Amino acid sequence: MKFITTLIACLYLTALPAQDQPVADQIRAIYDQALQNGQAYQWLEHLSNQIGSRLSGSIGAEQAVRWGEEELNALGLDRVFLQPVMVPKWVRGNFEYANIESSPGNTINVPVCALGGSIATPSAGIRAQVVEVSNFEELAKLGSAQIAGKFVFFNRPMEAQLINTFEAYSRAVNQRSRGAEEAAKYGAVGVIVRSINLRLDDYPHTGSMSYGQLPIQDRIPAAAISTNGAELLSSMLKLNPNLRFFLKQNCKNYPDVLSYNVVGEVKGTTHPENIIVVGGHLDSWDLGDGAHDDGAGIVQSMEVLRIFKSLNYKPKNTVRVVLFMNEENGTRGGKKYAELAKENNEKHLFALESDAGGFTPRGFSFDSDEMSFQKISSWKPYFAPYQIHEFSQGGSGADIGPLKDGKVVLSGLRPDSQRYFDYHHAATDTFEGINKRELELGAAAMTTMVYLVDYFGLD
Repeated sequence: MKFITTLIACLYLTALPAQDQPVADQIRAIYDQALQNGQAYQWLEHLSNQIGSRLSGSIGAEQAVRWGEEELNALGLDRVFLQPVMVPKWVRGNFEYANIESSPGNTINVPVCALGGSIATPSAGIRAQVVEVSNFEELAKLGSAQIAGKFVFFNRPMEAQLINTFEAYSRAVNQRSRGAEEAAKYGAVGVIVRSINLRLDDYPHTGSMSYGQLPIQDRIPAAAISTNGAELLSSMLKLNPNLRFFLKQNCKNYPDVLSYNVVGEVKGTTHPENIIVVGGHLDSWDLGDGAHDDGAGIVQSMEVLRIFKSLNYKPKNTVRVVLFMNEENGTRGGKKYAELAKENNEKHLFALESDAGGFTPRGFSFDSDEMSFQKISSWKPYFAPYQIHEFSQGGSGADIGPLKDGKVVLSGLRPDSQRYFDYHHAATDTFEGINKRELELGAAAMTTMVYLVDYFGLD
């Protein structure tokens, strides 16, 4: 076994040009620092357990902004500042209640949660019959004659055969984001959406939804039902299509409020006018404490600058960490950051986002031209000893997406995704679901990527 390990290490080394050994040594130092002296896990413990959920416009979000500013200042960065941004304020209110009534007086409670942005039910709740559909096409075929006065139950699962769970999510999520808008057109009294996750459990998953251009008076309540609850409701509807569903929720939308992106940077020694950004989103949904989504991305991004400072690495270009506000229900922070960058004529070279959980890193995706992608792909030998092997062209991240201008290279950290949607937007997204070593490996991979972009450039 020792011989095999030594042989593999030698193969990695021979893939590197001899003159690049100092670069490999620096990367080794980055990993050593992240794994032996890392701060990410301790930061995340405080953010998750001492501050907790951080929905835009909430007290938790305000506390997180102050915490982020204080921690970045404690790193001794060249500059730390806040970017004001107006964000939505939606409050869940009392927790939701729902049951299935198979016959008068015979009910079974099921776990539900309001979708972010939904209106409330009347104070007494709504009880009505249910129509089950898989997609908007089925909804249109049924029409108002079969939908008016009823709940629409969207029950399209994530496709388990897709290995890329984010692809499965993207193919299922429109029923959550647009289900109420579509169902209201046919006179539905509310929508119930199967939670967007792969596991069968009793945890409903929230998430953003939109009414599009529907007038306020035409809007209907929208709630997610747990996957076990969805299976139960579907099976009971097959036995009794006339059963009734009861939903009560007290959520409310308020006027926009002031919040902030938190920004910290180390000035470049050679080209301070060039900016490399690394970040995640500071806000989270309100059911858990947002440890994976996106507390992990926040602390991993902060760790990039902490590692550079601890190793006394002085970047050629300005390296900036951004803790974005309001990714979950508006992406206002990412849009404001890009707007101000354009107003200030800032030149961004590269932006890296972590918003896929704190699991074992597998690689990166890139939104770039072919030349930049090929150059970055030539760095794979540097990542090979750390089992980072997936480099693909595709998406990056919601918060850095507004920076896209055809010049800046956008990238997303890609951890193993198989467990992510067990936690995503649910009460299960807590600090207990974080593995310290996996979190630190992600931080080291991000730091390595930023270092290589800074050291070699993208030209």
